[in-house]
Amino acid sequence: MSLVPTWKLRARFAEKLSELYGNEVPSYNTLVEVSTEVNERFVSKYGAAAEQLGSISRVTAERHGAIRVGSPREMRQASRVFLALGMHPAGFYDLRDAKPSPIPVVSTAYRPLDREQLALNPFRVFTSMLVPEDRRFFDEGTEKRLTQFLEQRRLFSDELLRLAEDAIAQNGLSEMDTEDFLTLSAAAFALSDDPVDQEWYETLGKISSVAADIGGVTTTHINHLTPRVLDIDDLYSSMQQRGIEMIDTIQGPPRWEGPDVLLRQTSFRALSEPRTFRTADGSITEGALRVRFGEVEARGLALTPAGRDLYDELIAEIDRRQAAEPDRDRIEVAVEVWRGGWPADLQGFLERGLAFFNFSLVGDRPSEPAPLADLIDAGVVEILPIVYEDFLPRSAAGIFSSNLTGEGSVDQEQGDAPRDLAWMSEVIGAPVNVPEEIYAREQADSLAALSKDLGFAASLPE
Repeated sequence: MSLVPTWKLRARFAEKLSELYGNEVPSYNTLVEVSTEVNERFVSKYGAAAEQLGSISRVTAERHGAIRVGSPREMRQASRVFLALGMHPAGFYDLRDAKPSPIPVVSTAYRPLDREQLALNPFRVFTSMLVPEDRRFFDEGTEKRLTQFLEQRRLFSDELLRLAEDAIAQNGLSEMDTEDFLTLSAAAFALSDDPVDQEWYETLGKISSVAADIGGVTTTHINHLTPRVLDIDDLYSSMQQRGIEMIDTIQGPPRWEGPDVLLRQTSFRALSEPRTFRTADGSITEGALRVRFGEVEARGLALTPAGRDLYDELIAEIDRRQAAEPDRDRIEVAVEVWRGGWPADLQGFLERGLAFFNFSLVGDRPSEPAPLADLIDAGVVEILPIVYEDFLPRSAAGIFSSNLTGEGSVDQEQGDAPRDLAWMSEVIGAPVNVPEEIYAREQADSLAALSKDLGFAASLPE
């Protein structure tokens, strides 16, 4: 029996969700259209250099989604659906201490891990889980009621979970089972028309709009679906020209003349969507909720631990300068700090050990061993930056906060509920991968392949 392979399941799932979300949130279709135009303009302007962080075909097709679940059971079940698509947990993100607004969730992202799978289809889903046990947000009574509510609902059907297990065991599904899997999985992430318990939703909304969106409804849904662009500043202004209201700023590193690092994100404002509500007397009324938005991202270099430390130092320096000179434009301050802190080109990032790279022999094989830096200078070896495939807690929180309907409430005097990568791994039942370790393995494999091509051991600059 011929099976639809895992990567094609993933690609078709991403297409199915994109169609679904476009029907539910028509402004998303505008975002995709503008993203495509921006990418085409960028490639037309910069040629082959525009594709050093990914081919235009990959970037234009690229998406990441975001969902929110309420309990460990729901997270485990979601992980099986994503594993069926070749998507593994990577990274642990705690948004409960995030600025500007703490959010009562911890998150991981499900994505392909190796370079070949990412090239075939790089679909990711940023998956957040509520922490009802955290007393900074939820008192004991609310936790109990919330836990009972979550225990009673079922996000994923038994048939969907059965098909997911089949896909995991077989590394694919038959065409008939694929259609069933895609239909059931898309339905699991569709916006429900079930009436919302108005009193319960408003109770949670006073704590956090995100808590209400997770624990105040009977299903999960795609919270946003994110295209990737090569020039997010062009995208931002182009969307405004289309009459789409964007959030106030682009989250993440500033635009500057040197290499982009990590991740830049922005979105259009969450839209008011009609929903039905059940009131305390049991009657059904018409209303609206504003929880879903259209996000877009631009990806840069994957940074080494040393690079991440420097990134954190520079972000802290931006905050310090902004606090000392509040009348200065933050972007102006950020660019000033960026220019003073980062190397001006890719080779500078390599020489200082700040970013991860792949290597390829493009010139004649040298007759005798030489330092890697000399081979790069001579044009014998080409360096290609490894793309950052993951997320930034501060940027995620900034996007969430920019689209919240209220600030919520946090009692910092109360104790929290400890959560970390090991805890999330136990919940999922599989190791949560550390992003920097994934990039380090890819770089090491590339360096070993280069050494084989050269005929001598190539080593990173010290």
